Amino acid sequence: MERSEWRAFLAAGTRTGKLSTVREDGSPHVAPVWFVLDGDEVVLTTGRNTVKGNNLARDGRVAFCVDEEREPFAFVLLRGRAECGEDAGQLRAWATRIAARYMGEERAAEFGERNAAPGEMLVRIRPEHVVAQGDLTD
Repeated sequence: MERSEWRAFLAAGTRTGKLSTVREDGSPHVAPVWFVLDGDEVVLTTGRNTVKGNNLARDGRVAFCVDEEREPFAFVLLRGRAECGEDAGQLRAWATRIAARYMGEERAAEFGERNAAPGEMLVRIRPEHVVAQGDLTD
């Protein structure tokens, strides 16, 4: 896929991303996440004291995968670095935007507020390497 194609793929529908972080012992940890794009960056929220939150605070290296599980099958895999922040205004704005994607506009404020509570953090993934393939069965 070209850049415009993988960005469109990531932005389409409500596919869940799979975020892989690095545990303290070097082993991987994978968790499903809701996300949106901001340019080429993936934006998500997570709890500061979750496994992925602790991993990200310690080591920003990540892999992020989104796939289409129906024929003709496709996927986008990003490798890069994550930056975390806890600015309340930014966190609420992005959490609401993410919630609108997955829960609809009618519930966006409710979930945005919930996902921007104290102890949550905003995560931005800057891709350094992208592998994207579509139409795998065509």
